[in-house]
Amino acid sequence: MAKKKLKALSGAEIRKRLPELPGWTLSRGALRRGFKFETFPKALRFVARVGAMAEEADHHPDIDIRYRVVKLALRTHDVSGITEKDMALAAAIDRKGVMRKSV
Repeated sequence: MAKKKLKALSGAEIRKRLPELPGWTLSRGALRRGFKFETFPKALRFVARVGAMAEEADHHPDIDIRYRVVKLALRTHDVSGITEKDMALAAAIDRKGVMRKSV
């Protein structure tokens, strides 16, 4: 079965839907959110959970780990923009309760 062709969402579409994703921002062409944890091991467990979700969705975020702070950036590189897959992964991260205090 052929993969569905992804289409980048317009800036207006993204801004309209961004309120559905509390804590996420649109910056430098990606959906971004930072998370702060009590300890470094808790930050690593969070990254592992996000990684498992991303692998299942076959959609992988950019992840930056700085001690207890983790920053995620969601962008579909194939279309050089934000797609439905990015919106869905951000919502899934929130829904699964893997979110913590935003930074």
